[in-house]
Amino acid sequence: MVWHPAVVVVGIDGSERSLRAAQVAADLARVHSARLVIVTVVRPPEGWWGIVGSPPPAEALASSMSEAQKGILDVAMHGLDLDGLEWEATEEIGDPASALSDVCRDRDADVLVVGRRGAGVLERLVIGSVADRLTHYAPCPVMIVP
Repeated sequence: MVWHPAVVVVGIDGSERSLRAAQVAADLARVHSARLVIVTVVRPPEGWWGIVGSPPPAEALASSMSEAQKGILDVAMHGLDLDGLEWEATEEIGDPASALSDVCRDRDADVLVVGRRGAGVLERLVIGSVADRLTHYAPCPVMIVP
């Protein structure tokens, strides 16, 4: 039996490794005439307004998150060759592993492509890497690009 993915999802966070993963995903989609879904997930910063400050208005948080996602997508889209591909880009807010798993479920993904490490050292120590968590929870095979 030969495997031919119809839907390839890639998670990007703006890191060099995630951009490399996006190129691998685009190449995989091209080779198999699959649909490419490019996903960026921004985690809301906890306490970004300071310890003694008050929470920002919802509109300010939404605007800040939207700008961060747009910047990440702009960088990825600029560097990818998407000619001839059926593709879409989507922006999510929340926990990256959960959000990517949900997108894979919603799009009936055949494979999820992610970079090996986008998180910082402290984040990996505290909550583990997104790639590691995805290998346990994603509803499809996970390809981790070094």
